[in-house]
Parts: sequence; structure tokens; C-alpha cells
Amino acid sequence: MQLNALCLPATLASLDEIACYVLDLAGQAGLPDEPSYRLRLAADELATNVVMHGYRESPGELRIVGGMDEDTVWIRMEDDAPRFDPGANRVPPQTQLPLAQRTIGGLGIHLALTSLDDFSHSYADDHNSSTLVIRRHDHDDRPDDRCGDDPTPK
Repeated sequence: MQLNALCLPATLASLDEIACYVLDLAGQAGLPDEPSYRLRLAADELATNVVMHGYRESPGELRIVGGMDEDTVWIRMEDDAPRFDPGANRVPPQTQLPLAQRTIGGLGIHLALTSLDDFSHSYADDHNSSTLVIRRHDHDDRPDDRCGDDPTPK
């Protein structure tokens, strides 16, 4: 099942509508609170990244569509901003270093991608497409420490 798509201006004002869309989908899928929160967190972080960095030079739009099947709930975000793959060259935050010595940036993307059960990105026809996936079942096998050095789900 797929919900109706949203097409919104890529502005901070659109983030609330995106969050409502994601939470509505999670509710329709019967997701418990924790995986619903993880999906909303990831969608918010990735949409904010597109708004703040992707369309820095010119206005644009975000296209959001979500759906569910027997095993998963998914959100697909598309934009026409310059090519950017959130999963490429991603490194975990340097939590062992004092704040003053840490590299700025990347924490939101790290939080987004480690909160998901699956993530994919493609770039075609001058647009980015990111798909965020949460499993509908088996939520107890998530690692306890999502901020550790290994961002790969176990």
C-alpha cells in the first residue's frame, strides 16, 4: 500500500507537515512508538539536510511518498538539489574526543541512518532519491548502543 505523495517547498516550515505524514503512515502501519520515532527522526534529519544544504543556492521542493508492505514501512524522499548521497563517506561521530576537537557536521545524518533498518540512495535524471525503511516486526534485535563505532545494524 502506498499513501498519496506530498510535494512541498523545501523550507523549514514544511518539516512539520513531513513529520505528520511520517507519523500518520507509522500509525496506519501499526508501528510501536520506538520504531515510529526512529522513522520520524530519520525523515526529519534527511529533509532538514536537503532544506539547509541542498537548496542553499536556490529554492526547491521535496517530494515525499510513503508506504508499507507486510514486512516494512518506507518513506521515499526526492529532490532536485545538487547530487548528494547521505550514506557515502559517512563516519561515526568522534564521541571519544572532547567537543572542541570534534569535526563539525555529519551527526544528523549519522543519527538518521543508524535509526533505520535499511537505507538506499540513488541519483538519476538530475534528482536525488533516498528510501528510508523500518521493519514492521522484530524490533527487539536493535543494538543497545546506536552511537557506537559500527553503524551497521546487527
